[in-house]
Amino acid sequence: MENVHAAHARVFKALCDPKRLAILELLRSGEKCACVLIAGLGMGQSAVSYHMKILCESGLVESRQEGKWTHYRLSETGGRQAAGLLLRLTEPDGAQRSCCAK
Repeated sequence: MENVHAAHARVFKALCDPKRLAILELLRSGEKCACVLIAGLGMGQSAVSYHMKILCESGLVESRQEGKWTHYRLSETGGRQAAGLLLRLTEPDGAQRSCCAK
């Protein structure tokens, strides 16, 4: 079974690169073929493929194959899950204890 922290780290890894953020911005307007991403980002096919693999593994992006091209779109639930994860990890839970009892 995969460590839950490793799964969480995949989401944040996907969000910590400027090129992947640019890809997410492009996908906000709808599904895009890999060829459109390659042209729009000025990156080679292998670079786009690398970044798309990370985005898909994170759950933020989904893909489908059509002929020789892959089409990518934002996940219906990926963004909400990522936002919820960030909130869960950064909001105090109210059950904090001091390390030094008085």
